[in-house]
Amino acid sequence: MGSTAQAQAIKNYRKRLTKRGMARFEVLGLATDRELVRTLAKRLAEDTPKSAEIRAALNEKVAPDTRKKGGILDMLRNSPLMGIELNVTRRRFKARKVDL
Repeated sequence: MGSTAQAQAIKNYRKRLTKRGMARFEVLGLATDRELVRTLAKRLAEDTPKSAEIRAALNEKVAPDTRKKGGILDMLRNSPLMGIELNVTRRRFKARKVDL
């Protein structure tokens, strides 16, 4: 059984989108945000310097926090305790006897 003209047209359209690097996807959100999400998707699809700027800003705000190597060291270097001499040596005790 052959496909209808409309189904073939949709198939061809989606092939053209894929060749352009585009993908169709569905998102759930508030009805009040519909136009905002559509406008944002259109801007990002333009692949212009402005869209790259928007993408970077969104990634910074929305993307999960990716830990970079040395993050704890940077935090400690910027700590208010930086430069304070701390005594971090442990006192040594004799080993205790254990009855087995």
